[in-house]
Amino acid sequence: MSDTVTPTQDEQSDEPRPAEQRMRERRAAAYRKADRVLARVGMRASLRERLVRLQEAAPDVYDLDEPADVYGNGIVESLEERVAALLGTEAAAFFPTGTMAQQVALRCWAARAGNPTVALHALAHPELHERSAFREVAGLRTVRVTGEPRLPTAQEIRDFEEPFGALMLELPLRDAGFVLPSWEELTEVVEAARERDAVVHFDGARLWETTVHFGRPLHEIADLADSVYVSFYKSLDGFGGAALAGPKHLIEEAKTWRHRYGGMVFQQFPTALAALTGLERELPRLPDYVRHARVVAAALREGFSAAGLPWTRVHPEEPHTHQFQVWLPYDPEVLLEAAVRQAEETGTYLFAGYWEAKGPGLAMHEVTVAQTGLEWTAEDVRAAVADFVTRLPGRPLS
Repeated sequence: MSDTVTPTQDEQSDEPRPAEQRMRERRAAAYRKADRVLARVGMRASLRERLVRLQEAAPDVYDLDEPADVYGNGIVESLEERVAALLGTEAAAFFPTGTMAQQVALRCWAARAGNPTVALHALAHPELHERSAFREVAGLRTVRVTGEPRLPTAQEIRDFEEPFGALMLELPLRDAGFVLPSWEELTEVVEAARERDAVVHFDGARLWETTVHFGRPLHEIADLADSVYVSFYKSLDGFGGAALAGPKHLIEEAKTWRHRYGGMVFQQFPTALAALTGLERELPRLPDYVRHARVVAAALREGFSAAGLPWTRVHPEEPHTHQFQVWLPYDPEVLLEAAVRQAEETGTYLFAGYWEAKGPGLAMHEVTVAQTGLEWTAEDVRAAVADFVTRLPGRPLS
């Protein structure tokens, strides 16, 4: 056997790899090797790791001697029943994506209400991240109740200048900082929509982790709305998938539209198994993640203050969920480099995600606290911040 090593495509080429690609590779390697991260999410694991974890967990959540699903029966129906029970609704329907689930829900409500207008927040997911799918695919029209970094108020709903058939509320509102209203504010907003004869739909992709903030169980929160969408991967670490929950008549109609949209996938048992695993394992842990996120957020503020940075922000100051924002007065590339170098040199990856530009010399990072984050004490966080800051331009080395 020859000892010659075949060069990779990159090595064969005289072209240097783009800086962005090199950074992606560095980030991935740093994440794999890091001893400490605030959240170790499944989407960053290898295929082998994900399959091994699913194989280990699956026997605890479903009888693996049952036949595999075909076009939404079997394990998929079991998952739908589990979601309906958790949310206290008459029924639920599994969807391959939340984008599809919400289009279907709101077009069904629009037909019943005789009004295709959906009132929502300017920062709502369909407005920012779905390429105008409501309008282009579902034939819906959206109007923005507010653009403020909070949920709409009851007065804004009452005073809105034109009629709408449905009010969509994203709980929590991710792009405003994973923020939630108070329970009293939420109930008042729902009442205001009812006064206008509007249907209320919750974009609850991350509804699972709102129970601590609201001080209410899931079924009581979901009961405020006419329909609710939930995700199986954004908080539960599943492979993907979503569910639409609500009254039986809506869900039956939604399943018809699911078929029309191409959502009747032949077999979905891996996704359904991963979702059931998330409901069994991650859902009970979310309250602990939320509570510890508050510890982490406070320690970050204290650490940045002690480091003497000219301006920083942790938003919300007390997180409403297990996710929140950190804002720092540097360009994203500078902060990304500092975070990766810290991970490479110390094994601590404090800010493992990307930084988003929010203006000249200003960037924002979304922090998630999950199982591995529970191991961090406030002092651990402050020490990591102190070390991170030394890697920023113009900061003294420790």
